[in-house]
Amino acid sequence: MNIRDVPEAGPGESSSKETQIDLSPPTEDLKAHPKSSENPADSAGSDGGDVAEFHAWDPHHAAKDIEVGNFYFKRKNYLAAESRYREALYYKDNDAVATYQLAVCLEKLQRPDEAREQYQNYLKILPHGPQTEDANKALDRLKGAAAAKNQ
Repeated sequence: MNIRDVPEAGPGESSSKETQIDLSPPTEDLKAHPKSSENPADSAGSDGGDVAEFHAWDPHHAAKDIEVGNFYFKRKNYLAAESRYREALYYKDNDAVATYQLAVCLEKLQRPDEAREQYQNYLKILPHGPQTEDANKALDRLKGAAAAKNQ
C-alpha cells in the first residue's frame, strides 16, 4: 500500500477506521469511587474536608520577592522587607533564605517572639545550613533578652 492510497481522516476522526478508544468508565467505577465526580475544592472547608485552600507554588516569584525584600532591608525599610519575605513564603513555603531573612527582619522590628519562631523554623528547614551558627546565636540572644525581661 502506498501513502497516496490511504484516505485522509476528517476532523475528529482517527487515521484508522478500526482504531476506536473507549472513554467510558469501568463498570464498577461508581460503586468503588462514589464521590469521584465531586470537585474537592467545592467541599473543602464547608464540611471539614482536608483541602482548605489552594495557592500557587511559584519558586521564581518567591525568589523575586526575596530579592525585593533584600532591597528594602538594605535601606532599613523593615516593614516592606517583612512583607516581601512573607510573600515569598506564600509562594514557596519552607524556603530557608526567606525564613532566615524574615527572622532577622522581625528582630530588627523588635518582635522577638516572632523572630525566635522564624529562627527555629530556619533550623528545622536547614539544620546545617549556612546561617545555622548565626541563627543559634540569635536564639541565645533572644532567650537571654526574654529571661532578663521576665526578671
